Amino acid sequence: MNNNIYAQTKKLSINDQLVQDSIYKSTKKKVLNFSMKDFDNLFFEFFNAKSDPNKTLSKAEFYNYTVQIATFSDRLASLYPDQKQVAAENKEKWLSESYEEYLEYKASQKK
Repeated sequence: MNNNIYAQTKKLSINDQLVQDSIYKSTKKKVLNFSMKDFDNLFFEFFNAKSDPNKTLSKAEFYNYTVQIATFSDRLASLYPDQKQVAAENKEKWLSESYEEYLEYKASQKK
């Protein structure tokens, strides 16, 4: 089961994958019941937190956002079957988001 969840183009560390897996298992049911408004709130909350130069998300916080955003792609795929390919690509993109790259981005914000 884990292999298809994490069929990523960028390889994350085992620790990061374990964090993602734990978050996925604990939030999947909730996220699959999200409305578009719930999803939009989550997405903009993540965008704002990621962009805030005075805040750095923890690894768990970062992956909590990216995994939930990725999981919502499953809901979109079930609601819009003709969009399954796009949903799968979006899910893979969000699951390949790297905390280390996020930290590099945060460091570059401070320069």
